[in-house]
Amino acid sequence: MDARYINPFLEAVRSVFSTMVHLDVELGRPQLAEALPRYDVSGIIGMSGDVVGSIVLSFPTPVAVQVIGRFASTELHPSSPDFADALGELVNMISGAAKAKFEGKNVSISTPSVVIGAGHTVARPARTACISLPCRVFCGDFSIDIAIREQPSSAVAA
Repeated sequence: MDARYINPFLEAVRSVFSTMVHLDVELGRPQLAEALPRYDVSGIIGMSGDVVGSIVLSFPTPVAVQVIGRFASTELHPSSPDFADALGELVNMISGAAKAKFEGKNVSISTPSVVIGAGHTVARPARTACISLPCRVFCGDFSIDIAIREQPSSAVAA
């Protein structure tokens, strides 16, 4: 996957967490991911247009509770619909900020989905490599997994 599609996510995670969650994020080394997600709570958003695929923001439950609580400025339990809405909005903000930096590309993002539960899996688009960005905040680890690729112009026109 082209670094010009990964770097915007690095910047977006730092920016959104700094401004909206009031947390500094330590980013680990991006790595190729095989099985997704590794955690219990996942916000998922799709991309379509010139760039297609999906983005998964995934947390262990205790970390998600801390992060979403800070984002929403109130403690939310994972069973609350507001918890899922807040996580969806967080992945939406990160994905929107990143896609805005895809210069010269016409890209849309979908409405986010949220999956909560130990052992869930998220299928990634066929023939699309997935790069995982390991992240750390004061309360623990999480990841943002990017499985996107350029859509050939002939496929976009069809």
